[in-house]
Amino acid sequence: MTTINTNVSSLIGQRILQTNNKSLSQSLERLSTGLKINRGSDGPAGLIASEKLRSDQEKITAAIGNAERADQVINIAEGGLNEVQSLLTELQGLVSETANDTGLSTEEKEANQFQVDQILQTIDRISSTTSFGDVKLLNGSQDFQVQSVLVDDYQINAAKFEAGGSVAVQAVVTASAQHAGLFLSTNGQLDLTNATDSFTVEIGGTEGTREFSFSSGTTQAQMVTAINQFKDVTGVSAATSGTGVVIKSMEYGSDEFVSFNVTNAAGQAGGVYTLSTVDETEATPGSAVAYTAVNAAIRDEGQDVAASVNGMTARGNGRTLSVSSEGLDMEMTLTTGQATATGAVAALTVSGGGATFNIGPDINVGNQIRIGMQSVATRNIGNSADGYLDSLASGGTNSLLSDNLDDAQKIVDNAIDSISKMRGRLGSVQSNVIGATINSLNIAYENTSAAESAIRDTDFAEETASLTRNQILVSAATNVVAMSNARPQSVLGLLG
Repeated sequence: MTTINTNVSSLIGQRILQTNNKSLSQSLERLSTGLKINRGSDGPAGLIASEKLRSDQEKITAAIGNAERADQVINIAEGGLNEVQSLLTELQGLVSETANDTGLSTEEKEANQFQVDQILQTIDRISSTTSFGDVKLLNGSQDFQVQSVLVDDYQINAAKFEAGGSVAVQAVVTASAQHAGLFLSTNGQLDLTNATDSFTVEIGGTEGTREFSFSSGTTQAQMVTAINQFKDVTGVSAATSGTGVVIKSMEYGSDEFVSFNVTNAAGQAGGVYTLSTVDETEATPGSAVAYTAVNAAIRDEGQDVAASVNGMTARGNGRTLSVSSEGLDMEMTLTTGQATATGAVAALTVSGGGATFNIGPDINVGNQIRIGMQSVATRNIGNSADGYLDSLASGGTNSLLSDNLDDAQKIVDNAIDSISKMRGRLGSVQSNVIGATINSLNIAYENTSAAESAIRDTDFAEETASLTRNQILVSAATNVVAMSNARPQSVLGLLG
């Protein structure tokens, strides 16, 4: 059948040409943009997945920037702490030098004290000026806010809680802290076999050992005075108790010990007892070792407090408890009454503060770290037991012109230890938290980018082949349409 009003062959050719032109245009668009999906019609499901991955990429990129910024902040704080530590080391030398009392003139001591004052002022200046932008780092503004403090000392290193929330810190003491100690039976005073004999003993502790010789008739009070005179040398103190003398370590804990050795009993009656675990001023019945039977040092060790803090098993060190977890990293020193009795202790409440960094792609508690950066001002470095660094200033109770240089040295030792721990803690956060997080985020970004690319990016090898095919098909369809349009002219041959 031959017609001229409806050229079916041309219509078919036009339809196919239109389809081929559309495919050619799509190939050209994909090759020019480099994207396989340019609009929703190119792949609805792929577009949804791709946009979600693109959003993840942006969040991960921001998280990497946040983590790197956090690393820079800690680097600045570390620089300030390093300088403070150098100054404390110099301060330690000045304290030790000034202890050479007879070898230094008053003018030299005053010169040393002037240097101490300058060092303390510099430490305070570092504390108040170390900053990242306009954010002060070492003046205490980045420390945690703590309320309801019912313990001797505390330090909050890290904590996690929702914005506006708080963390109540509660301890349950299950075993008491104890001194190392022994009970020496004397029945009031020494009664030796011969008036010319000496009751000679060797007493030792964590600081050292000292030999004591007591003559017949020496009272308990006189023994106590003699032992306490050297308590800084031995780390052991003494006190009278009933019919004897109690010798105990200066501090609590398993690191403390008391050793007692009789080198000459001289006929003294009585003996050495262990202390009662209930009352450290009393002897344990039946635990006596006669002085004449002591042929080697009798030794007793202290005991650390044992407790749980917020349900976590805490590490005890003397009266100090410490826990380290993702939600709470802290240490606190219980009062003597709390540490030596079992039961619950409502220690304190962390109500806010801390240097807060969001180092994950999502904004939530899990991706945030809160670090406590304590003040390093001289009034805050030290502890309540030994004192604080500002007491070494001119006119202070532990200045170099006072008679308390042994206390001054303890304070400087504590300050050096405190700053060292703070530097170590911040370094650990940098290495094990921030550094590891940056590495993990970089890997996540690589994998997310690869997934997004697989879904959305053009495969040029595949698309150039498709382009060539579509170009040929368009050319062929164009020729076919031309042929189809020319075909009805053959009807003129039938009209003669």
